[in-house]
Amino acid sequence: MTIALTSNGVQKLKVAAQPRPQLLRGLTPPVLTPDVHAMRCLEQLRSKDKGIEKYIYLSMLKEQDPEMFYRLCLSHMTEFTPIIYTPTVGDACLQYSHIYRRPEGLFVSIKDKGNIKAIVSNWKQLDEARISVVTDGSRILGLGDLGVNGMPISVGKLSLYIAGAGIRPESTIPICLDLGTNTQKFLDDPLYLGSRQKRVASEEMDEFMDEFMEAMSTTFPKLMIQFEDFSTDNAFRYLERYRNKYPVFNDDIQGTGAVVLSGFLNAAKISSAASGRPLSDHRILFFGAGSAGVGVAMQLMSFFTLQGMSAEEARSRIYLVDSQGLVFDARGKLAEHKKVFSRHDYQGPPMKNILDIIDYVQPTALLGLSTITDAFTPAVIQAMSAINPRPIIFPLSNPVRLSECTFEAAVTHTGGNVLFASGSPFNPLDFEGKALYPGQGNNMYIFPGLGLGAILAKSKSVTDSMVEAASLGLAESLTPEEREMGLLYPRIERIREISTFIAKQVIRAAQKANVDDSESLRTMSDSALMQWIPTKMWNP
Repeated sequence: MTIALTSNGVQKLKVAAQPRPQLLRGLTPPVLTPDVHAMRCLEQLRSKDKGIEKYIYLSMLKEQDPEMFYRLCLSHMTEFTPIIYTPTVGDACLQYSHIYRRPEGLFVSIKDKGNIKAIVSNWKQLDEARISVVTDGSRILGLGDLGVNGMPISVGKLSLYIAGAGIRPESTIPICLDLGTNTQKFLDDPLYLGSRQKRVASEEMDEFMDEFMEAMSTTFPKLMIQFEDFSTDNAFRYLERYRNKYPVFNDDIQGTGAVVLSGFLNAAKISSAASGRPLSDHRILFFGAGSAGVGVAMQLMSFFTLQGMSAEEARSRIYLVDSQGLVFDARGKLAEHKKVFSRHDYQGPPMKNILDIIDYVQPTALLGLSTITDAFTPAVIQAMSAINPRPIIFPLSNPVRLSECTFEAAVTHTGGNVLFASGSPFNPLDFEGKALYPGQGNNMYIFPGLGLGAILAKSKSVTDSMVEAASLGLAESLTPEEREMGLLYPRIERIREISTFIAKQVIRAAQKANVDDSESLRTMSDSALMQWIPTKMWNP
């Protein structure tokens, strides 16, 4: 095959006919080469003008030709990621019961209680299972309780494990737990695929979850479980309930925290260089105090402890804002997960206006995990810019339409000085003749390498030190060119290289914590380990 460009830049191909195995003659077209077929698939994808149509097409391609799907995903990561995951996956979840074509994962219902082991044993490849993403659909992105419509979240995350870390497709199990839904429009929808009942009470859910986790552990003894998009209280509760018994982690709490910590480490260094203030002098204001917000805050304590501060000193540098304003002890009764960052040093009246809070706290960084669109108004952005030469502003809510501000707004109202990372992708901007690039605190930087490292180490649990190691590994993985461009995160096109380095860091952290069960890796040098890890990655 030869490829040339015509005058208008269109590729023109001359393809030599490929010999076909005798058994396939007549069953395939006379000329079907992988490279040309890749071009054909991209052409078909790009002919769709709606994100959801692109999602449906790629789902079909993944089922019919998984090697081509993942080959294209790896070579066009920037284009594919927003389709197979955020932001398009949000629309796919909202419409799941209407666009459903075939089962892609495992559904475990509250009606299966007492028989869960038999249900999960129906999975087709019991011995191959290494990683499962499990959601109960109760808090999908910023979209609320979607019930079994949350299945695309598990499917999408595992697609990114496969593409980003080379986990073998047959080793993955997407799971959605059907425990009811409190969203009436789904209960009234004749096409809704889940149980038509309200969510079960906590006691019944606990019994279900205990049985489910035990069944998963005995049926898939080599499996790591990632919890995804559970409601805030349950997210914290089940992480604590199972983390010391099974290899499990929660991506909303730990993965989001790890990826934000990584970007914050790089942003804080730039910000401190501009202000002349030490790294230990940063103050972080969180707008949003749900599971993601508090999870990120807990992870960002590591930023301060790495500067030699105590845990209590680190905690004192972090402030939370919820729907009632600044979180402080004297305000009254608080949800349990907010108490760790509730202020002991403020005794005044409730402070609800974010501009008043910024004036009081004098933060160097403002992080949004509220799912409130445009909560960071021009006045808020300007207030951050007035007190910081290089303000750190991270609107992290997903999808794009729920982001606290856009990249353009952050750039415009800081005169191009913002250090920016978002949860969903924004396009680069040209500002006063200079190209500016938005960071995206995408969890896919973290969880593929974290999962791969835990699997290769045969880790019995996922420790805080392993999560922190993944975060620091990501922060260290930028190339000199990427740092020169002012990037806070490396280019996503290097995801396999990034995942290799993160996996190495995670393996070493597992060994230090004595939770690994792969003795042979302990004797490998770092360079040998870095060469060995890619050999364990699946390639399409």
